[in-house]
Parts: sequence; structure tokens; C-alpha cells
Amino acid sequence: MPDLPIPQFLDERVAHWAQTKPDDEAITFKDRTWTWSQWHDRIRHLAGALTQRGVGRGDVVAFLDKNHPACVETTLAAASIGAATAIINFRLAADEMDYVLNDSGAKVLIVGAELKAGVDKIREKLGAIEHVVEVTPDGADGDEYEAMLSAATPVDRSDDVEPDDVAIIMYSSGTTGRPKGVSLTQANLIAHTESAFAGWELDEGDKNLVAMPLFHVGGSSYMQLGLHTGVASYMTRDVDGAQLAGGILAGANRTFLVPAVLAKVLESGEDAVKLFSALKTYGYGASPMPLPLLRKALEAWPETDFIQAYGLTEVGGVISLLAPEDHRSDDEERMGSAGRVVPGAEVRVVDPDSLEDVEPGSQGELWFRTKQLMKGYHNKPDATAEAITDDGWFRTGDIGRVDGDGYIFVEDRLKDMIITGGENVYSIEVERVLAEHPAVAEVAVIGVPDEKWGEAVKAVVALDGDASEADLIAYAAERLAKYKCPKTVDIVDELPRNPTGKILKKDLRKPHWEGRDRATV
Repeated sequence: MPDLPIPQFLDERVAHWAQTKPDDEAITFKDRTWTWSQWHDRIRHLAGALTQRGVGRGDVVAFLDKNHPACVETTLAAASIGAATAIINFRLAADEMDYVLNDSGAKVLIVGAELKAGVDKIREKLGAIEHVVEVTPDGADGDEYEAMLSAATPVDRSDDVEPDDVAIIMYSSGTTGRPKGVSLTQANLIAHTESAFAGWELDEGDKNLVAMPLFHVGGSSYMQLGLHTGVASYMTRDVDGAQLAGGILAGANRTFLVPAVLAKVLESGEDAVKLFSALKTYGYGASPMPLPLLRKALEAWPETDFIQAYGLTEVGGVISLLAPEDHRSDDEERMGSAGRVVPGAEVRVVDPDSLEDVEPGSQGELWFRTKQLMKGYHNKPDATAEAITDDGWFRTGDIGRVDGDGYIFVEDRLKDMIITGGENVYSIEVERVLAEHPAVAEVAVIGVPDEKWGEAVKAVVALDGDASEADLIAYAAERLAKYKCPKTVDIVDELPRNPTGKILKKDLRKPHWEGRDRATV
């Protein structure tokens, strides 16, 4: 990390690099590259454009597109005038999109050209949105976003902005069946950058490969590393082999991706493996790395530092890290852990019923306390109060244990969340949709092992009518993002229940997970 004072505001470091190394590369995207001075200038113009459109402190701007530097520009520009950016998952179905855009209360929506038609279909339902601005991937003639920047008068950071102002709202699936907006402040994001990347020793000339979706903390929080350290970033539009290879060929040598990408590279042959050997650091997270895959990766790239990150959107991303030296150790049990808490964070293991700490080494709910912790759930004070204790501990809903050396083992999930390919899917959200099918009497959704994605979504249903597996999958596909849809459906006579009538998901999962755990999928 640079030997500079810790910033208070997200735009501070960009302004610093624009002053100290104005002509150095800041970010490359497709065929365009901006220097630090050019990027700083764009952010100030965007702040002016948003101000002219009535955006001020406490307001929200929504961004909906695949990866695009405009998303980062919007985040920094909006934060500098005290506004938050709601970064919307571009994979959402129309009903989900309608909900999150309205819940965010955004006054301005910046939308990618590829997604504009979908917004047009629900435009009349988006009552709070006053301005819709279209952005193209390449900034071609007619790009409304570029025209907006060009016409704007630049403004500096507003005097009334505070570090505790919300800067980003990210929507995470919720146990009520509707997504919750996680409100992260400027202070939260800066604390995360300082802690999560404390062990990353960056060298002159390094370049970050930003490929994870920016609507995910694995994308937006990782992007902050380059801004904070003054290291150039190479952003891909999608996570695909050709674009990742393009970034590496352009000099990118540090990255954060999901394990499924690594599996794909190893399957692609000797040339792909050789190309990826240029990476000095391969951070991974958002889903467990199967140990067989990890062993292959360590053998294929003996000079690469592997860092596993465990975290949650509510803590800005990473809350614990498994360091490079732990990956190269002979302790396979430790390699199956989520590492130790990042600097400045605390962990407790608590009995979820008694709310008392369990005996050392025993299982319980993982609780964390950190400066990275969200301000709360957007517009949901009750959900916030349920998740955060009065003394600042965040209840993760994850079951785990901590060994004598402080290594965290995540072993189950209280909230029945499924992690598939780095995406979080709450079972109740899928159940809510399938239960609306006229032939479904009852439904339970579980995660089952998947060699590529870590987990896959499976529905188990009892019917009161005629419907096939294909019918139910197609029904879900019309109403949910693709990654949330069940890959398989089991049709049974009835679902197992305990004496009080609660569905026994543990019994449904057991035959699929017997003899396996999250680290050995």
C-alpha cells in the first residue's frame, strides 16, 4: 500500500494520482485508455452533470450495465456530492429489476445500450426515476453518457459530504424472497481496501485485471485496489476466456476471480495454462475452491500467489483471507479453511439459540465486528436490527468454527443460501416463484454439489396437478435470473417434515452431500 495518509473519501486517491502522475495509465477498457488526469476530469464532469440533474446528498443514482468504467466513474462522482450509486445486477428478470430500481429510489438511471429495451418495457413503473441516460460499450457517436459529460460543468467535492455517507448500494438476495439493498459508506469501502489488500505487495508496473461483475463486491471492491494504490486497471466487459487472455497479454498480472474460471483455464490446454502463469497473484472467492482443483492449480502455477477470500456483501467483500504461504503448506485441513480475519476485524462463534459464545473449536454462527460493516439494509431498519447487534456485531448466518490458530472453517449456512459460480441464491427466493405455479403443492430448494460451479440449484416439489421437470424449469426461467433457476427438479409425493411441520432440508441435502464438504466439492 502507498505510504500516504488513509483517505476519507473515495475520490481522494484519483485526485492525488492525477496530480502526481497525470500521464500514467489509470484504466483500459476495450479500445480506450484513460490517464489519471483524464479520468479525474471525467469524474468531475460527471459530478457536475449529476448536480445539474438534481442529484445531491442523500440521493441515489442507479447504474445498470455489464462491466464498464462508467460504473466506477458514477460511484466516485456520486459519492463526491454525497449521493449513493445502486449498482444493479444486469442479469435480473423484469420483475426483479422493477423491484430493486423502485426500492433504491434512484433519481437517475444510467443504463447500457444492450439493456435499454428491457428498461423501456418497465419505464412507466419506475416513478422515482427522472432521467434515463444510455451508455454504449465503446463510447460511439450518439452515446448519451459521453454527451452528458461533455456538456457538463465540472464541480468539486461538496463541502457537506461525510465519510459516513452511503456510497454504494448492492442488492443481495434476501430471506423474505426479495433482495435487500446493502448500504456501504465511503468509510466502509476505504476500510475494506486497507484491510483486505494489506498483504498484497504490488510492484511498479503491475496491472490489475478487473473481470468480476461490478454489481458484485468481488468486482467493485476489487476495483478500489487500483484506485487506492495508483496501479493501472484493465477492465473486461465479461468474464470470458478471450477477454481475460486479452487483459493478461496487455500486462495485467493481478486478479480476483471465482474458482470456476480457474477450472475452465485448466481445461483449456497447455497454451492457456502458460498464459495464466503471468499472474503474480490469483485471488479467489465468492464460492468454495474444491481441493482437487486447488491442488491442480498450485501444481500448474508454482510461482503464483494464491489468496482465498471469504466474505459477504455486508462487510464490503473480504472478511478473512487464506494467505499464499498457507496454500503451499502441507496442512491440507488448513488449506480447506477460509483463513484468518483481515486486520482490524474481530470474529466470534456464537450459539444461534442462546447467543452465547461456544467452546473454542466448536461450531456456531460466525459473527464479525469491523469498520467495513455496512451502514444497514436500504429502507429496512428491522432487517438491519436483526443482522447487527447493539454493540456492532454482524450475524452472518454462516455456521463455522475457529481453530486454535485463528483459522476459520465455514461449514454450513443458517439461511439456506446457495453459492453457485460466485452468485448468492437464497432458496426462499426461488421457492417463492415455483410456489406460484398452479401445479405445485409444496416446494423446497437446496444446493447440491457441482464440479464446475461449486453448487447447483435443485428444486424438490410435490405436485397437485400436471407438470414436468422441464415445465417447472421453464416457468422459473421466465421469472428469475438464469443463475437462480433450478438446474434440476425432483418430483416427489411429499416433502419430509419434522413434527412441527417444518420441511427437513437437511434430509433432502444429505444424499447429495454425504461424504463431502464445502472444501472438497
